[in-house]
This record gives sequence, C-alpha cells and structure tokens, in this order.
Amino acid sequence: MTTHPRTIFRPCIDLHSGQVKQIVGGSLNDKDESQLKVNFVSREEPSFYAQMYQLHNLTGAHVIKLGPRNDMAARQCLQKWRGGLQLGGGITLENAQGWIDDGAAKVIITSYLFPEAKFSLDRLQAISKAIGKDRLVVDVSCRRRGSEWIVTMDKWQTMTDMKVDKESLTMLAEHCSEFLVHAADVEGLCKGIDEDLVKAALPIGLTGLDLALGEWSPIPTTYAGGANALSDLKLVNELSGGRVDLTYGSALDIFGGTMVKFDDCVAWNNAALPPSS
Repeated sequence: MTTHPRTIFRPCIDLHSGQVKQIVGGSLNDKDESQLKVNFVSREEPSFYAQMYQLHNLTGAHVIKLGPRNDMAARQCLQKWRGGLQLGGGITLENAQGWIDDGAAKVIITSYLFPEAKFSLDRLQAISKAIGKDRLVVDVSCRRRGSEWIVTMDKWQTMTDMKVDKESLTMLAEHCSEFLVHAADVEGLCKGIDEDLVKAALPIGLTGLDLALGEWSPIPTTYAGGANALSDLKLVNELSGGRVDLTYGSALDIFGGTMVKFDDCVAWNNAALPPSS
C-alpha cells in the first residue's frame, strides 16, 4: 500500500540585529529602516528556540539571518543543535561550507544565485558541487504579479528574472534537496496563506487552473507566509496533497501570537510522523 505524504509543521528562527523577531516581510528595506514593521521581539536568546525545537525533534527548522549583525546569534543556534537546523541569509559559495562546519544541517540560498537580479545557473551548479545537493536548500521566496509569482531577493526587496513555476522548480531541483518559499506579500500579516501558490490543482483537463507548489515541486518544500490558524496545517495538507510543509510566524504563541499554540503544532507532527526507531 502506498503511503501518502502529510504536511508537517516546520519551525523558524528569524534573526534581525542579533535578536529573534517577527517582521512584516514586505516592510524590510535597507534604504529606509523607518519602514520596518516588527510584530514581535523575543526576550529569549536565539539559542533558546533551537533547544526547544531539538527537544521536540522538529527537524528541518530554518534559521534566517535578516541583514547584518546576526552571525553570532546564528552560530549560537547551530551550536545548540548541531546538525538539526538549516541556515539562510547571506549564503555564498565562499561561506557555505563554513556554516555547515559550524553545525548547519543545510544552507539556504537565494540572492547569491541572482547577480544583478538575473539567475546564474553557473553559481547554482558551483555551490551544489562544492557542498553537495543534499546540503543545499534553494529559497524561491516570491511576490505575486498578476497571475504569476516572481522570485525576490535581498530580503524580498528586489524582483528577479525568475518565475516560480514547474519549469523553474524542476530545473532548480536538479541541484538542491529542498525548497523554502516565503510568500512575501503575506509574510507577517497573519491574514491567511496564499492558497493559489500552495495548492495542487486537479489534473489539467479536469480544471482550467494552473498547477502550483504541490504539483510543481519534485522535492520537499516548505511554505511560509500568512498562516494564522492550526487548521492551516490541514488546509495546506489538502491543497498540496501533503507535499508542502508549513511554517508559522507571528501567529504562534512562542512569538507573541494568540492564534496558534506551539504545543498544538507539535501534537500535529507527532500524529503525522511515524515513531522514530
């Protein structure tokens, strides 16, 4: 009997100026910090969250460095749970192996792949060869433009020349082991996920809809942006056929939210995943 995948909760640690914060994604702007909208600033050390995720065996959690002055905090997280966390933010060919040596299970890359906002296959192939595709996650975080989603870079500030579609994801998947997708237009707003981006449509011919992440991506994919209820885990599971995992941010109680309890997300995973041997 075929075992179908099931969506699981994948947690995050977003670092800004060395602190764990929840930020409205679209408000990040290097040129004008006054535009920054912060939903939550933690009183806890970043490593507190790494230890908590390890306690509950929440593998695949990602640590994202949003700008400068985050390296020390990131290393503290990685040292707290060596081999259990993914690390993104400012990853390049030159520093990727160093972060893995520091304890990252995988590194997450976006901006380096888009010099002058144009995709470079040579750069992707080089970093994949250097560290191995099993250690590489490509972040195809995007903004919606009409009926399309366009990959963004530089903390979601700059539009690139790549669409998020079946062709691009199939090509990228040849050189990495996972995708991370922040829906930047809804990131941090707690107003609901981008269902069109997540969903796996019925086969062409039965509907006139384009396919989305659940069908486009041939490798494990985690979606982040707008989730505001525990039921979003069930929704993403249904929309993607269990092929896409989900991250919560500002809605989660461990980040000051009131909509979703961390313990409930852990319980969902415990019910979804087979017991470890």
